[in-house]
Amino acid sequence: MKYPIPPGVFDIIPHNERENWKSSYLWNFVERVIRQTATDFCYQEIRTPVFERTELFQRSVGDTSDIVSKEMYTFQDKGGRSLSLRPEGTAPVLRAYIEHQLHQAPCQKFFYIAPMFRYERAQAGRYRQHHQFGVEVFGNDSAEQDVEIIDFLCTLYRRLGLKNLGLHINSIGDAFCRDRFRSALKDYLQPYIAQLSPDSQTRLDKNPLRILDSKDPKDREIVSSAPSILDFLSDEDKKHFDRVQELLHQLGISYQVNRFLVRGLDYYNKTVFEIVAGELGAQNSIGGGGRYDGLLASLGGPNLPSIGFGTGMERILQTMIQQKVSLPESNSPFLFLIALGEKAQMACFALLHSLRDNGISSQMDFSARKVGKLMQLADELHAHYVAVIGEEELLSQEIEIKEMKTGNKLKVSYSSLLKVMKEMKKTISIQNDTI
Repeated sequence: MKYPIPPGVFDIIPHNERENWKSSYLWNFVERVIRQTATDFCYQEIRTPVFERTELFQRSVGDTSDIVSKEMYTFQDKGGRSLSLRPEGTAPVLRAYIEHQLHQAPCQKFFYIAPMFRYERAQAGRYRQHHQFGVEVFGNDSAEQDVEIIDFLCTLYRRLGLKNLGLHINSIGDAFCRDRFRSALKDYLQPYIAQLSPDSQTRLDKNPLRILDSKDPKDREIVSSAPSILDFLSDEDKKHFDRVQELLHQLGISYQVNRFLVRGLDYYNKTVFEIVAGELGAQNSIGGGGRYDGLLASLGGPNLPSIGFGTGMERILQTMIQQKVSLPESNSPFLFLIALGEKAQMACFALLHSLRDNGISSQMDFSARKVGKLMQLADELHAHYVAVIGEEELLSQEIEIKEMKTGNKLKVSYSSLLKVMKEMKKTISIQNDTI
């Protein structure tokens, strides 16, 4: 191969037999379920550019985060501006929210499906270009809003057929709580500094809370006896977190409080959560999020409470495959037409247009291959039905339709073909909906 794909990225093709999660028909299925779930929860779509000003991410995500310090794809354009490919979805949505004064709009609940870019070591579910579904909600500081987005994410995973997932929640309080806890945590970790991993030694001064979610076994052993941030919460933050747990109980959503959960971005406060899947190994988070009250105001927008989550599309699909979730069939023609002779070719070409115009996915081969080869092609394309049309069918105005799965045959008049196909498609759709 003269120009192979760069490392850390991948192609999504119609059907990938070796790695099925890279098949576009599965991505389309997941996206359809996402959009339907977003509609049911009354969220509206927002789309932002692939790149933004670098300062936006430095200000929102934080200079001490791994994303800004190690992972961003940053370049200078011809106007001398420093731009970065978006490494995460929240900051661009906030920029658009402020720029278009969306605080005046009736809807304050948004979702996006978009590629993100981070230069990091490729591993299970993590790539240099990855795809994320996320939501952002503005203007509501209630515990009900926290639980609504958790319910949204749990509902999505349930509709996709995922199981054996664990919800972890925590509260990291407001800035005052975190300052007091940060000081206590640093005092606790100081005697262990030489035993911490190199990353954690760097974080001790810059962002010691990140040490709590270190995956290094030695770090985890050290922090197992560290102070708990839950002991530093204000009465207000504790009341909020208690209410979150009460509402989760009410909805029947099981969870566990994880005092080490802080999330990887600097802007989080109060409620944070993650949903984990054992199939992903050490990096087992499939999705998560939390509150980021105050971030809008820090970027020049209105001082509104805000909350959101993100979930990786790759991780969703890989978990579905590993859990052997019942997957939809790949896109296939409902009717495959085989034309015998020039007159039939012309008739089938017109028929093809009429079928498609009426919502019947149809296909025909324009080459002069033999019937046997075309039947084989129809089988490879997983066509539901096949109709062979030649001079005899044109004269009699009667067509024989063959169901490929069963071999059953049905004769219909040429004029009623469209009506019969519509009825058959409707019947199959009803059967699929009841499964």
